[in-house]
Amino acid sequence: MARKLPVYLLIDTSGSMKGEPIESVKVGIEAMLSTLRTDPYALDTVSISIITYDKDVKQILPLTPIDQIQMPNITTPDSGPTHMGAALELLCEKVDKEVQKGSREQKGDWMPILFLMTDGKPSDLQTYNEVIPKVKSRHFTNIVACAAGPKAKTEPLLQLTDKVFQIDSLDSSVFMKFFKWVSGIIEEGGKSIGATEDIVLPPPPAEVNVVI
Repeated sequence: MARKLPVYLLIDTSGSMKGEPIESVKVGIEAMLSTLRTDPYALDTVSISIITYDKDVKQILPLTPIDQIQMPNITTPDSGPTHMGAALELLCEKVDKEVQKGSREQKGDWMPILFLMTDGKPSDLQTYNEVIPKVKSRHFTNIVACAAGPKAKTEPLLQLTDKVFQIDSLDSSVFMKFFKWVSGIIEEGGKSIGATEDIVLPPPPAEVNVVI
């Protein structure tokens, strides 16, 4: 079986994302998939999973090759908490189950990439802080976090990764650019396969600010 490059998207679907913000995210993900499907290398290697989190946490798309993905419906409740810590716990479970580890007989999958997006902060902060070492022990080649909109807090994200980016607006044109940039990171990941160091990220679009 071909080795896959697993990519996990963790998407905040709490009540504040209802309406235009979540529709913009859907448009952005669709644009990302369209871009990746034009890249023969990505078509051969990239598999994507989507985990959503609000008061409930669920994997709405198990790890699936990009040419077989049928975009699932992403829904948001009217209100409620943002269980980001629980989402990271589910992520660890799914990585352990879905990413093939290497053995003497066969090589495993490539190390996974994680993208996390939120317009707020973790409501389950204690769980979030406790799960961070578990996430780091899963050896993601890159963890990229996006704080979207004026209420998104970057401080918790900086505990998870040093690659934190901020977008001020939640409209679809900005998300299109953001996810197009994400597709470039994934394509770079496909080309850098086998590298032990972090993938060098392409420069983000003007609407995406680096948080230091």
